[in-house]
Amino acid sequence: MGEKVYGHHAIEEALKKAFAGSTLYLMRNGGASLQDLERQARATGKVAVRKLSRQELERMMPGVDLRGALLDLGGPRRGASRLQETSVEAFCSSLKEDEESLVLILDGITDPHNLGAILRSADQFGVDLVVIPERRSVQANETVVKVSSGAAQYVPIAVVTNIAREIDRLKEHGFWIYGADMKGECSYTMDYARHTAIVMGSEGDGLSQLVRKKCDIIASIPMRGHIDSLNVSVATGILLYEFRRSPR
Repeated sequence: MGEKVYGHHAIEEALKKAFAGSTLYLMRNGGASLQDLERQARATGKVAVRKLSRQELERMMPGVDLRGALLDLGGPRRGASRLQETSVEAFCSSLKEDEESLVLILDGITDPHNLGAILRSADQFGVDLVVIPERRSVQANETVVKVSSGAAQYVPIAVVTNIAREIDRLKEHGFWIYGADMKGECSYTMDYARHTAIVMGSEGDGLSQLVRKKCDIIASIPMRGHIDSLNVSVATGILLYEFRRSPR
């Protein structure tokens, strides 16, 4: 099989970009939602539909709740990612100085549910590029695509070997780097640059020491609760909103 997508919303989005040779596997005698997926698949003219028993479908991804549907993205690029993969270098070469740009850098996110939720926010707030390290980080796998409700299909992603080096590259192209940490300036009153890169640290340790030193500004979200921090995906959504809200 090629890249697998599950979760009804994620499948709906993936069908819009599916290649010829893709297959949608559906549980026999499914309800209205599965019938709707079947109609969408057949309407593409590229995606084959196969009906399986519940047991046959579950054997395709043991231990995963497929909810009766699994999309195998096949075709000429079988096994290749359908995400919008790029590089920081290519992104920077296409920058326009008179247009604002927003980059999100993830410094070691390890939970696929967090990454999926972050990519969903990135899509909603118009992030132009998400940067993910090649090591010590979860990658955009099937779980991430599902949790993102298909948003992962639309957000350009650059997988890099050295975040610090790519931050330097962004700085060379006029980006200001804003790192997220509890001990920083208030994000509500902060002015954001036209070219902004927001760096989110890992779930447990936050920003790595080297990446923190590369940041121009450390931003903090004021809180009044009893616990010491927000979930990283929630904090990311707040900071992305603050960038879009801030006048430039």
